[in-house]
Amino acid sequence: MKILVTGGSGFIGSHLCERLLADGHKVINLDNFCDFYDPKIKRSNISWSQKQVNYHLCEGDIRDQDFVEKVFRENEIEMVIHVAAMAGVRPSIENPQLYCTVNVNGTQNLLEACRKHQIKKFIFASSSSIYGNNRKVPFAETDSVDHPISPYAATKKMGELLCYSYHYLFDMSMICLRFFTVYGPRQRPDLAIYKFTKFLLEGTEIPLFGDGSTSRDYTFYKDIINGIMGAAEYVNAHKCYEIFNLGESQTITLKKMVTTIEKELDIKGKYKWLEMQQGDVNITYSDITKAKEMLGYAPDTEFSAGIREFVKWFKNNINISEE
Repeated sequence: MKILVTGGSGFIGSHLCERLLADGHKVINLDNFCDFYDPKIKRSNISWSQKQVNYHLCEGDIRDQDFVEKVFRENEIEMVIHVAAMAGVRPSIENPQLYCTVNVNGTQNLLEACRKHQIKKFIFASSSSIYGNNRKVPFAETDSVDHPISPYAATKKMGELLCYSYHYLFDMSMICLRFFTVYGPRQRPDLAIYKFTKFLLEGTEIPLFGDGSTSRDYTFYKDIINGIMGAAEYVNAHKCYEIFNLGESQTITLKKMVTTIEKELDIKGKYKWLEMQQGDVNITYSDITKAKEMLGYAPDTEFSAGIREFVKWFKNNINISEE
């Protein structure tokens, strides 16, 4: 199958492209290598994929309608897995307009190209952020997501709604995947596990927000990739509009996250406790019953094992002296 992956040079996207190639698919990576973090990292992420005969890189922006149309016109795409986005809760508060144009207008451009070119299979990477400060845990796909507390979360909800509209109007099969705090090798430098590992190795004071009790459903990238592959099989075989949580269905507090990294590095950190930041939620916790039943999703990475693999990658790939 010929599959278009948007954002295929980033953390999740690059791992997904490698998996698709290994499974025998033809992959088109649409990526603009934006400078949200160093584009050199993304170039490095795709070094293996670029050596594969079934891989093609289309460098450009999903906000550019003419470019998107050209990609679809020149390639016989059979499925779209839309991972590209401006990510991050806190930056979205500082620049909401950018997040809306990329995450909403860019998604609209892709859906419209699919409609025009009769591509009926579409997977959208959503986020657990859309649950906001949901008081009911664990979070289920049937819970209300009417109270997002950041522009990023709001744009992800809008993406899901756009997907439903195109499913309803044009008989497109859609799956929206709500990712829960993905971590592992190639993780973005702005995310906590990456930053805390770097700070510990540098001996730099670690800023911690709140009292350490906030918790996240950390999901190892391999489990996420398995979930996406399950979704690809499902959307290829069914006419549908479905939403699935992809998480580990367990929570790790901020304190436990830091102490797990400390233990793996055998380093004790220095902390600076700060007030909670706007847009941050108290907890994320996924109910994955639906994904297990319908996609065969079976996450099995224990948090300390995932941190061990991340730290090994970090030490082998990140030169602290050049950071």
